[in-house]
Amino acid sequence: MAVILGTAGHIDHGKTTLIRALTTIDCDRLAEEKKRGITIELGFAWLDLPDGERLGIIDVPGHERFVRNMVAGACGMDLVLLVIACDEGIMPQTREHVEICQLLGIKRGLVALTKSDTVEPDWLAMVKDEVTSYLATTFLAGAPILPVSAETGAGLTELKAALGKCAQACRTEKTADLFRLPIDRVFTIRGHGTVVTGTVLGGTLSVGETVAIMPCGLESRARSIERHEETVTTIESGSRCAINLQNVETSALRRGDTIARPGTLIPKTRWYVRIDALKSAPMPLKQRSELHLHHGTRECLVRLVFRDRTVLEPGESAFAEVLFPEPFCAVFGDRAVLRSGNPLRTVAGAYVLSPIPPLSPKHEKDKEARIARYLGLPEQKKNDTLAFVDTILSEMAGAGLDFASLRVATGLAHKELEKILKLLCDKGLAILWHDDEERFWIASQRFARLTEACLARASQIHEKDPLKETFARDALISDWSRDLPKKLISSVIDRAIRSHDLVSEKDGLRLKSHTVRLAQNEAALKEAIIARHKAQPFSPPNYKDVLLELGVTEKEAAPVLAHLVRVGDLVKIKDGLFYERAAYQTIMEKVTDYFADHDHLGISELKGILGISRKYLIALLEYMDNSHITVRVGDTRTLRKNVWQFSPILLKRSWTTRFAYNAQTRRQPAPSMRSK
Repeated sequence: MAVILGTAGHIDHGKTTLIRALTTIDCDRLAEEKKRGITIELGFAWLDLPDGERLGIIDVPGHERFVRNMVAGACGMDLVLLVIACDEGIMPQTREHVEICQLLGIKRGLVALTKSDTVEPDWLAMVKDEVTSYLATTFLAGAPILPVSAETGAGLTELKAALGKCAQACRTEKTADLFRLPIDRVFTIRGHGTVVTGTVLGGTLSVGETVAIMPCGLESRARSIERHEETVTTIESGSRCAINLQNVETSALRRGDTIARPGTLIPKTRWYVRIDALKSAPMPLKQRSELHLHHGTRECLVRLVFRDRTVLEPGESAFAEVLFPEPFCAVFGDRAVLRSGNPLRTVAGAYVLSPIPPLSPKHEKDKEARIARYLGLPEQKKNDTLAFVDTILSEMAGAGLDFASLRVATGLAHKELEKILKLLCDKGLAILWHDDEERFWIASQRFARLTEACLARASQIHEKDPLKETFARDALISDWSRDLPKKLISSVIDRAIRSHDLVSEKDGLRLKSHTVRLAQNEAALKEAIIARHKAQPFSPPNYKDVLLELGVTEKEAAPVLAHLVRVGDLVKIKDGLFYERAAYQTIMEKVTDYFADHDHLGISELKGILGISRKYLIALLEYMDNSHITVRVGDTRTLRKNVWQFSPILLKRSWTTRFAYNAQTRRQPAPSMRSK
């Protein structure tokens, strides 16, 4: 993988001159830079190392007014070349640049003491001691300190050799495979169109692939790619390159946008971060402070919200929420720099703990414990990636995370993340569920809480209607499932059925523990109602009269009546009219036997069969029509040919009866011309 070297140091300490001496490339390309003799914008070059590898170089401005440009260049650095002039030593921007590099997580580098030909050996030794002492508490502690002269060429060979060793060490550490390229320049080339440049932070990209410009989501295609003024077909992590984008206007792009593959980055207006305040910060950071945040090549005014304090003193670290005025994209472990507006000074760094945070922890009971878990994520990732991914899944509420979200939330390589997710599922720590197109993983603890809420809802349904054996599956969808995908809800219910917490029966569901048990007064009422109907089997009393006789209100009797109808002890013919089970079966058998020898049934025929009054006869005939047992033809009824498909009672009738009916219909020959 390619490696990027970035310069750092105070203005006029010879950064650009040194790069020109090493590479023969002048990084000052602007007319104003050449006129004023200072670097204003980022400059780019490359150096062929002794081992044959090519080192990309970013030259940054050293003036305090252009620190924002320096940070934009530093985002892609793998190692830093700190430039300190021997005739001046450590200066203010030397310190600020070192602090910025440290806040951005740069781990390697070396020091070039420029203009060594202008000072005496004793002075050079004194400067070297001063630099060694200053760097002892920084990431450059123990780094090589090499005196060089761009004018005479002294020390350049040794510097190249040292750069080669540092670059080799950096290559073994680069593992990111999520393609990202923060844009640092946008321009147009006549005949080619829009071109963007930047440093690849991870992954690879080939010519012809579709890309997305984030955070706006605009899609384009990589028409061509150039690296170090050479056309290439593929770029990799650490490459300085230019990409010619197809069908995109330069006005749609800006420094700070990121080139990525579609669907891989997730813009958000808030992050969870760890704030590391500099010891040299001129003031403490207060609650809801407004600061300039530099992430990648982008700068934005943000607001800090602390969750466990109101003030962060210099040198302290704390969990915080960063609020953006517009969406930002990041990956776990990204670094950002925070600068105050007045005075204009670097005051802190931010380590991204969650670029796609769940709901804010401010209202949660375990807020302190949750903050501690977030702050422990970097160390956990370093020591135990399995526990690290498990923690992230556990902290994410809702439906869990798809693979793209997990890559952003963990910063892990594709293959490593796939392996860990499979292991988590095998250990029972995570559950995989599928949407129509995506795979989602949810922590088992979170899934268990959803299951508990689902079962609690089932218990509420039973409590509301304890005499009902089962309930519809859709009845479970309530507050616990609000905003959850239907596929996840189904997964929760199906797993509860497989674990026998829920039982599926009679086209409904019930809790395993649920059985219909009538209370003593309800059981007595049930027996009394059935007894009244058995006393007059074919001419049952009006239901309201029964309740009046028993001294029970309709509201009190409603659950018992619903239970009697549900279990089939009573058959509801119409409002207020019910038949006891045995009486209803007898009536249906008599009607079926009648139709075995007859085609039509009227009121008089039914009265002859049952011997009951007209009000019951009409109600029974209308019930049989509505139940698809009979079909009304004029003032009579005929039996439906597919009656046994609709009536459980008739379905129980013997095959002899059905054949008798069929034989009866076959005995009537169709009219013919001969019979006439």
